[in-house]
Formats: sequence, structure tokens, C-alpha cells
Amino acid sequence: MYPGTIAEAAPDRPAVILAETGEILTYQDLDDRSARLARMLYDSGLRPGDVIALLSDNNPQFFEIYWAALRSGLYVTAVNRHLAAEEVAYILEDSGSVALFASASLSELATEVTSLVPGVTMRYAFNGSVPGFGSYEDALAAAPAERLTDQPRGGPMLYSSGTTGRPKGIKVDEPQVQVDDPSADVLVPFLQHVLGLGAEDTYLSPAPLYHTAPLRWAGAIHALGGTVVVMRKFDAEALLEHIEQYRATAVQVVPTMFVRMLKLPVENRNRYDVSSLRVAVHAAAPCPTEVKQAMMDWWGDIVYEYYGSTEGHGLTLITPQEWRQKPGSVGKAMLGSLHVCDESGAELPPGQTGLVYFERDELPFRYHNDPEKTRDAQHPEHPNWTTVGDVGYVDEDGYLFLTDRKSFVIISGGVNIYPQEVENALTPHTKVLDAAVIGVPDAEMGEQVKAVVQPAEGVTPGPELASDLIDYLRDRIAHYKVPSSVDFVDELPRTPTGKLVKRELRERYVGAAS
Repeated sequence: MYPGTIAEAAPDRPAVILAETGEILTYQDLDDRSARLARMLYDSGLRPGDVIALLSDNNPQFFEIYWAALRSGLYVTAVNRHLAAEEVAYILEDSGSVALFASASLSELATEVTSLVPGVTMRYAFNGSVPGFGSYEDALAAAPAERLTDQPRGGPMLYSSGTTGRPKGIKVDEPQVQVDDPSADVLVPFLQHVLGLGAEDTYLSPAPLYHTAPLRWAGAIHALGGTVVVMRKFDAEALLEHIEQYRATAVQVVPTMFVRMLKLPVENRNRYDVSSLRVAVHAAAPCPTEVKQAMMDWWGDIVYEYYGSTEGHGLTLITPQEWRQKPGSVGKAMLGSLHVCDESGAELPPGQTGLVYFERDELPFRYHNDPEKTRDAQHPEHPNWTTVGDVGYVDEDGYLFLTDRKSFVIISGGVNIYPQEVENALTPHTKVLDAAVIGVPDAEMGEQVKAVVQPAEGVTPGPELASDLIDYLRDRIAHYKVPSSVDFVDELPRTPTGKLVKRELRERYVGAAS
């Protein structure tokens, strides 16, 4: 399925609505424009397997370019618009992109990038002009309206957020089918048959579209014929307003967004009618149990959680009903089989913590231009078992509980401490807006536990607050896990998708110690 299928039956149905302005892209327009762009790219010499890059804020044109690639057998690399020019240039070069599409709102960044990658000569700007770029709108108008006869399925080739190092290009071999084949995207039946989403649904997406989940889920909603309402950027109260305004039936968020909404004044939260929601999905980062419980008390039993990755190596899901029985779990495997292994690769019994692997029939992904990283993600004895570095355990009933990432584990006095557990205990404190826990060098213990906290609005940071938070944690977790010190910052380094860039925090302290 793809927009052309829907355009035949419901040409005027909104495919995309820009939440803040009400701008609408119909299915007919999405089909026509993506088909014209696909023809233009083909006539320019691009063939299946080639890569195009997209540097843009959230807007309807994002989906025109995305679907043009998908119906051309091309890979589309949506680039994080918050990166520096050198980082964007690295992704363009590493991916082998032969064309760059850029939003005029990012003109300064796009111009700087092109001076670093002069070899990318096919450049188009939309919603305005960018020096050195052709007009996207003029190019579409000049392109033949005739559809390509052959429309092999393409796909996204996205780069990891780089929270633990330099971004990695993740390449998945797309199925050798036409774009209108219902088997082209495994996410579609998941949304349709597991979550019950379809053509009558309105899906609200508040996150940046260059991230895997917002982009691929929106594309799956299009394959089902639903409407995608896109926010330019997340704002806690605006999200509630748009749920009411557009009668959204589904929304996907990250736990940080839950926290921001819960910390709104009660009168602000209660101002909006969110009763249209049938499905609220969260993923991408750990969610403290107290936070999720509070959201379910507010929104009801509509909160689903899944665990996956850009690599697409596996997937778990937990329903709200299951979560009430297994609080803290991210669910059972729905794609791939779960294995938890120790450092040597030996499989561990239920309840024991180790590295989380998914087993698939064949290697589900590879890191572009980096076979060594691909091998590092594979089990030493079972090459079709892959991991992205997450640590956790599986209980006797097959439910997965994540404890942290392998690279974030603190080893203090020879004892493993999982920062996520401490963060989950600290975040619900009324005086905390955001928190991170890291290990910092310690001459005696190797590492000591440090909390870095962004205080809630109106809260004064200082020794008194630090002491209050430490006492609060001592009542909730084992004393050896309690931070030895608390630092306060104006803002923690998070990606726009909500992931904590813990690498950046740790470098500050390790560098200072050195």
C-alpha cells in the first residue's frame, strides 16, 4: 500500500496536516507530487539503491520527498537538522548521497554544508530559496506527470542519534517488491492488527521527522490511509491543544514528553479534552514507573509501550493491561526471539541481567561502511543474534525488563550500578524537571555515582536541594546506588527526540578530572 492507492479512493482526504497552521496536503497531492519527483529523479539518472538526503524541519514536503524515494527504490537519509555543518557533511559523504533536498528555513546550514561536499551537485530547496540550490517547486512543475511503470520499494537509511559516539548509518535491505505490495512494510500490519489503527484514524506526531519512529510510523499511517498531524516542535500544552483541536485518535511520544505534560499546572492539563485518544504509544527511552502510572491514571488504559531501535533488529510490545501486571517491563518479543547473554556470550537464565539480543532468521541490518561495528553487534557464536548494547533481563513469563545501556553502567568498587534505575527514582521528585546519572572518576572506588539535575521552574538549586534529593533517594533505592553528589544545570543535553546525550555529560566530567 502507498498514497496512490488511497488517492484513488479518497483523493481529498488529508494525508498531512501541519498542526500549528492547519496547512493540508491531500492524498491526491501527495501522490501527484511524489510521483513527479520520482520521475524527475529517474530522468536525472538515479536508480534503485542510490541515496538522496533530506535536511528539513517538520513540514508536508518532507513526506513528498520521502514517498518519492520509497516509490523509486531509493534510500532516503533524513538528516538531523540540529547537527553542525561538518556533521551533516559527514553523513552526506558516508551515505553516498547523490542529491540533497533542503528547507529554506535551514538556508544557512544548507549553504555551509554544500561548501563542504561540493560533489553533491543535485540540490533543491523548498519553501523558499537557498544559494546554490534549484527551486524544488519549479522542478516539480517541470517534471512529467506520467508515473514510472516500475516502482520498486525503497526505504529510509537513517543515522543513529550518536548519543554514545559518532552517528552510524543503518542500512536495511528492502524487500524486492513493488511499493504497492502490502508486504512492503512490516510496520503496517503491526499498526493495523495489533494497535487497531486504520484509515479513520488521526495520528499526531510531535517529534522531529528525521528520527526513525516518527518518520516510519507516519509512513505506515499513510499506507493505511489515515491522517498524520505533524507538530513543528514539541510543546507540552500545545500537544494537548492539538489532540483536542484535531480529535487525534493516536499519538506517539517519548517519556520526556510525559514528564513535561505531567508537570504542567493541573488547571492547564484539565483545560483540554483528550477523550478522542484511543492509542498513546511511547518508546525511544526508559520511562520511570511512576511517570507511566500517572499517565495511565490521567489518560486511561490506552498507553502502549514498545522497545525497538533504528536497526530494526527486534521489537517488543506491552499493552496497558499487561503493564499493570508487569510494571516496568517493555513487553514480550513480537519481532525476533529474545536472548540475554553474559560478557562471554553464554545465555543467562530468567531473572539474570545481561546484554539483550534478538534472534532473526538472517542478519536484519548492517552499519553502512563499517563491517567492524556490524560484527560488534553480532553474538560471538550466533551471527543472526544482534544487540544494540542494551542491558536487561527476561522474567519467567518472557517479559523483558531493561536496566540500562552497556556503555552507561557504573562500576563502583567492583559493583555494577545501573544509572537508569537511579534516574527513574529521581525524576518524579516535584523539584526535578530532568535528571541524569553518570559515573565519574574516583581514585578509590574507580567510579562514583553523580546526579546532574535540571531543577523544576522556580526551584533554587544548591546544597539544600542536593541534600533533599539524596535523602529522597535513600528511601527508595539501595544506599550504594545513591549519588555521592548532585550537580545542577540549566538544561541537560538531550536530542530533540528525547534521548539523553549521556556521552556529552560524561566527557565534561572525565575531561575535568583529567
